[in-house]
Amino acid sequence: MIQVLDKKFEVFITKEELSREVASLGQILNEDYKGEEVIFIAVLNGSFMFASDLMKEIDLISEISFIKMSSYQGTESTGRVDELIGLKNDLKDKHVVIIEDIIDSGITIDKINSLLQMESPKSIKTCTLLYKPEAFKGQHKPHYIGFSIPNAFVVGYGLDYDEKGRNLDAIYQIKEENKTGFQLNMNNNTDQMLNIVLFGPPGAGKGTQSTKLMEQYGLVHLSTGDIFRANIKGETELGILAKSYIDKGQLVPDEVTIDLLKSEVLKHENPKGFIFDGFPRTNKQADALDAFLKEIGTGISQMISLDVEEEELKTRLANRAKDSGRIDDADPEVIQKRINVYRSETAPVKEYYADQNKWMKINGLGTVEEITSRLFEAVASL
Repeated sequence: MIQVLDKKFEVFITKEELSREVASLGQILNEDYKGEEVIFIAVLNGSFMFASDLMKEIDLISEISFIKMSSYQGTESTGRVDELIGLKNDLKDKHVVIIEDIIDSGITIDKINSLLQMESPKSIKTCTLLYKPEAFKGQHKPHYIGFSIPNAFVVGYGLDYDEKGRNLDAIYQIKEENKTGFQLNMNNNTDQMLNIVLFGPPGAGKGTQSTKLMEQYGLVHLSTGDIFRANIKGETELGILAKSYIDKGQLVPDEVTIDLLKSEVLKHENPKGFIFDGFPRTNKQADALDAFLKEIGTGISQMISLDVEEEELKTRLANRAKDSGRIDDADPEVIQKRINVYRSETAPVKEYYADQNKWMKINGLGTVEEITSRLFEAVASL
């Protein structure tokens, strides 16, 4: 086990395992591109060590470039503009292999593919050392994969924790701390706490109803979005770690999100309960939340979903855009995408809590008072 800054890590992939897999990837590339000229493009900063070792295994006619993604503000009409820094090769009618250290969400690799296509290459394929299939939501799945891994936080062999740990010759996974020694400032009736997972699509009035629940039952409202923003602004260790992923266009690993949530829960002395706003979003997160709450002697009381018809949601969001000036509420395409993401994300979590008889749906149509009344009736029945 090693320590990097404030985190402890344990070996996940050994030096020997890395060496064997890199050699295997090199052999496959040599066979696939035999007799062809290839341009390798390594994405900095993380891939430098993997790219260096991989190129030692390549016996093709080849070139290599090291690039970085950059974004800047364009004109008012173009908005954000992405560009590749360091690309000096002529890619026209050439085979291109992108070398990545890790691919999780796929956002970055999609952008790189899009920019490289403008250079008219003969083909573009991606070779990544690590791949997180659970987190991947992109359009360009990697063609060559060293190791498929869970959505865990890893460091070493080019991968960093706040720029530290890149020099390690193996890959390490974050070690979960044993929390049993913590002195929790919880009341003696944690089993009587009211803990609600509150879900609802954009425009369902989740924020309004969270406030009503807080006022009625004295609950603490926890939103992962708010927690992320507060920790990033406060430059906490976890905030810096989360920002390092967000800045790269990557999903924040579940372990980091859970740690942020835990630290927030433990700030509150003698809480009556919590509203978990829009969290958990995956079964893995739900498992982790259940395990943590069990450690402090409590658990989820109910998952409550505010149900609103899609057309009503769009109308509400359009009206909210006029009142608040929020750009994301004014674009119909953005609204539809947010609704679709919500539907796809909540489906598995709904089943998770339904299997525990802890899921219920509340009619989210009507006045604020009518919806609140239904919500309070549901909570009273628990």
